[in-house]
Order: sequence, then structure tokens, then C-alpha cells
Amino acid sequence: MIRRHFFLVGAVIAVLLMLLVGGLKLAFGGKAPGQGGPGGGGGRATPVSMVVAQPRAFTDRVEVLGVAKGRQSVTITSSTAELITAVHFSDGQAVSKGQVLVELKGDQEDAGIAQAQAQLAQADREYTRWKTLAEKGIAPRASADQYLAARDTARAALAAASAQKRDKVIRAPFAGRVGISDIAPGALISPGTAIVSLDDVSVIRVDFSVPDRYLPILREGLTITAKPDALPGETFIGRIAQIDTRIDPATRALKARAEFPNGDGRLKPGMLIKVSVDQGQHQGVAVPEAAVQFEGNQASVFLIAKGPKGMVARRAAVTTGISADGFIEITSGLKAGDKIVGDGLNRVQDGAPVSPGGGKGDKAQGGQGGKGGHKPKAA
Repeated sequence: MIRRHFFLVGAVIAVLLMLLVGGLKLAFGGKAPGQGGPGGGGGRATPVSMVVAQPRAFTDRVEVLGVAKGRQSVTITSSTAELITAVHFSDGQAVSKGQVLVELKGDQEDAGIAQAQAQLAQADREYTRWKTLAEKGIAPRASADQYLAARDTARAALAAASAQKRDKVIRAPFAGRVGISDIAPGALISPGTAIVSLDDVSVIRVDFSVPDRYLPILREGLTITAKPDALPGETFIGRIAQIDTRIDPATRALKARAEFPNGDGRLKPGMLIKVSVDQGQHQGVAVPEAAVQFEGNQASVFLIAKGPKGMVARRAAVTTGISADGFIEITSGLKAGDKIVGDGLNRVQDGAPVSPGGGKGDKAQGGQGGKGGHKPKAA
């Protein structure tokens, strides 16, 4: 009986101890006495790297996407249904303007031309004879005029037959390079059937749209750069060739066309290209991208400030601008000379003690001139 009471008393004491420990944890924010909470400034400090916000030159830049196309592009087709008798090009060949690409069967047209030539010769002889008789007064002048009209009719018939014959010879409308074709002699094509594509890629055009607020900076001849997605790391320099006369009322965007020299043929029609227009440079307070934390549309940094027992991290909301070369412009919420946590933001809490270390970020950074920039996307 005494043993049973002894175990019962022990169990009660154990429960009381558990309740006491739980109360202490709640009272000290889940930590044992002697450890600092998030806002207490006490306890072990988290080692962090420190950077100093400094002015930096940023390039104002407008970046939009466009699709490349040749200066001239066309798909060669036939206007008549006929058999192909000859193909005078090979895939990917450079052709000149007027060069014969395909010949179609034209036996009927050849016969029509021969017939029209014979009729024209006969009409010309008759007109000459009646003209001579009319000049001598032997035949009336009206008869000579009738034979003149007959000759002109025969001449027009010959021109029509020649035009039909020209439809059987398909030529390149401009100089360029043909694409891949499956057309071969003996194939029957119908009107509108694609024979081969032809592109003039000596100059590549890129049409793009920009918001109307950028209208003051756009002008014909302005230098523009292109970065194709298919050629990472490569940049092409061109100019704005034309600016549309109207602004789209639905999108409030203005269409412009850029041209890029393409002598080496690196740019291909159909490429997705990012085009950029520089507006100049300005100075702004800059910090490394790793020092900025994004939550939705809100950006923030951790300022390093003095606390009751040392240095603490204080979260500060900031407004970001252009980003370039690993730096982000801070347009508000931070000033030059402010010290902030450089990286490892996931290990820092607002108000927690920190120990600025000697990492690579523990230097005044951001004083170099940026070569380019763009608005960072919100996370």
C-alpha cells in the first residue's frame, strides 16, 4: 500500500515539473532563460557579411521582345497548274534578282506564240500593201486603216501569248537565299502551291512595340541592340528604321521597326529577339542583389544597427529600380553609407543580434559604373 502511494506521489511530481517547464518555455518565447528572443538583442549573435550601400551608375534601358524577319521574304508559288520540267536551284542557294528558279511545261504556249507570230507577219504584210495603194490613190484610206487595226490586234495577240509563256518560267523577284524545297521535275503543281521560300537576310528587321510613354526617346536612326535567345551571350547593333504613325488605342503601345546588318547570316528569320534602347545613365544607391529580399511586390533589406547589447538586424522596406551586373538600384528606403546584411537573409530575423564578419561583402560596393540595366521582376 505504501509502495502504491509512493508511485502516485512520484507521478504527480513529474506532471508538476512538466507543467513548470512548459510555463517557462511560454514565458521566454520557447527558449530557456538566458537566451535572447528576436527583439531582445541578447544571446548568441548570428555571423553575417556586411555591405555598404554606395552610389553606382545605372543605364536607363527599355527592353522589349520582337521576332526577326528578313528585309524581304516571300514564298514562291505558281499561278497556273502545270508539270515542272526543270528546277534551277538547290536548297539554301543564294540567287540573284530575275534568276530562273523553275520551268513549267509550256508546249501549248510555244505553239500559241508561233501562231501569233505568223498572224502578225501576215497582218503586217497586208497593211504595208494597202498603205502603199492608199498613198498612190488606188485604194481608199479607210481600207488601209482597217489593215492597220488588224496588225495591231495581231501584235497584241503575240504579247498575250508571250505573257502566258512567261508564266511558265518562275524567276526570283529579288536577290536572296532560297530555303529547303521538295519540288522536283515531273511534279504537278497547282496555283498557290508553295515551291520554295526566298529571304533577303542581308538585313534583319525586328518589329516591336513599346508603351507610348517612351515616345519622346524614340527616333529614326537611334542605336538599338539585339540579343537573340538562340545565341546567348551575343549582341548585335542596329538602328531604328521606322516608327509607326499611330498608337494602338487598345494597348497604348507604339510600333517601331529596327534593322540589323546581317552579312554573316547569324540572325535567322523567326528568331525571338530581345531589343534594347538605352536612354542614358544616372546615379543611384546600389546594393548587391543577394542583399534584397522580395515578398510579393514588396522588397526589403536588413539594416545593421546598434542594439542594447550589440549590433542587431532591422528589416527596412525599400523600393527597387534598375538591376545590372548583380546590383539593384534602391530608389527609396535606403541612403548611401547605410550598412546592411549582404547575404544569408534566411538566417536573420528582424531585431535579432548579428555579428558582421569579414566576408567578401564586408566592403563598400556599388561604386563602379554599370553598363546596362533593367527593372527587376517582382518575385
